[in-house]
Amino acid sequence: MFVDIAKIRVKAGDGGNGAVTFHREKYVAAGGPDGGDGGRGGNVIFQVDTNLSTLVDFKFKKRYIAPSGQNGSGSRCYGKKGEDLLIKVPMGTLVREAESGRLLADMSDFEPKVIAKGGKGGWGNSHFATPTRQIPRFAKPGLPGEEFELILELKLLADVGLCGFPNVGKSTLLSMVSSAKPKIANYHFTTLSPILGVVRVGEGSSFVMADIPGLIEGAAEGVGLGHEFLRHIERCRLIVHVVDVSGVEGRDPKEDFEAINRELQGFSEELSKLRQIVAMNKTDIATGEQVEEFRQFITGQGYACFEVSAATGKGLQELMNAVWQELLTLPPIKQYEPDPAPVVDPGSLSGRRFEVKVEDGVYFVDAPWLSQVLGSVNMDDYESLQYFQRVLRDSGIIDRLIELGIQDGDTVSILDFEFDYVS
Repeated sequence: MFVDIAKIRVKAGDGGNGAVTFHREKYVAAGGPDGGDGGRGGNVIFQVDTNLSTLVDFKFKKRYIAPSGQNGSGSRCYGKKGEDLLIKVPMGTLVREAESGRLLADMSDFEPKVIAKGGKGGWGNSHFATPTRQIPRFAKPGLPGEEFELILELKLLADVGLCGFPNVGKSTLLSMVSSAKPKIANYHFTTLSPILGVVRVGEGSSFVMADIPGLIEGAAEGVGLGHEFLRHIERCRLIVHVVDVSGVEGRDPKEDFEAINRELQGFSEELSKLRQIVAMNKTDIATGEQVEEFRQFITGQGYACFEVSAATGKGLQELMNAVWQELLTLPPIKQYEPDPAPVVDPGSLSGRRFEVKVEDGVYFVDAPWLSQVLGSVNMDDYESLQYFQRVLRDSGIIDRLIELGIQDGDTVSILDFEFDYVS
């Protein structure tokens, strides 16, 4: 089963809690706090596996959870960090956040991508010992790991896409120029999923060609099978437009050519602008007048065209050589840049839930949503700090601190960031 879209939920591991312990040893009086930090939660990491060609596995398993970090313990012992969860996907998979549509990663190379970060471990009470606070009886809990609902979308990585109406000979052409073995039969929609083949044009020279299921009119609006696979042409550098010039099925090759281009444009303006080479197929059963008439029609629109017969192999080598020469002038296969994390608008923070606790003179602010803000703040930049201060004020946190009686110089702890309050 070929599956190229799937929805899953991933959750990184939570951080372990910090420990509240005190050193106890014979002959050592008042050993002091020695609570260790909690371990970091495991990340959720995506990695390409070339043995996979479909997202079918994600149709049966929908939830992926990384292990959490262990809690800290006495003698300043850190908790063990949670193991990272590795999720393998086919080459060319796009990972998007379902709610916003933001692109998190384009899995087009072998570099692993961290999609959800594990929560940081909480500090043990040994971190909070000061000359004036020698017996801190509190520690920080671990932070929750990131959690996302994701849309996985597979867009095959192919240099060349074969497109055209059903039964024009795309699968036969691919089988003749590569080692791919697609199912071939004399009926529409023989090809039910995209098929890749490697075409070799010389010593050390090759390119990847994809046979896309046949398009029909209305494909861009969801008619037929081909519309489901138009996304796989988007990465292609070049389109080989296969047309049956014999008209053996009673269709006009000129109308077929224009209809397919309308569908490409209807699906994506960018797709319609891809370079095309036209393969005039089934010339072995076409008349000379049919071939010449169609040739003049195509060249009149500025396209290069080649007479081929996928069934007999006629003209295929010349076509592949021309494709290779064209590819040498084109940019590499398209890769998508991840979208930047959204900047939080301070004006939208009113009403966000938070909690402030005071323990041994330290004001602890519990607001998990602030982790996104802290991740975008540069503490060495004045304007960035001004933005952070504006977030705290607009969200109501500063007003709550004042209500609790905070004074200049008191310590405020937000997640793993501590600072002295200044009014």
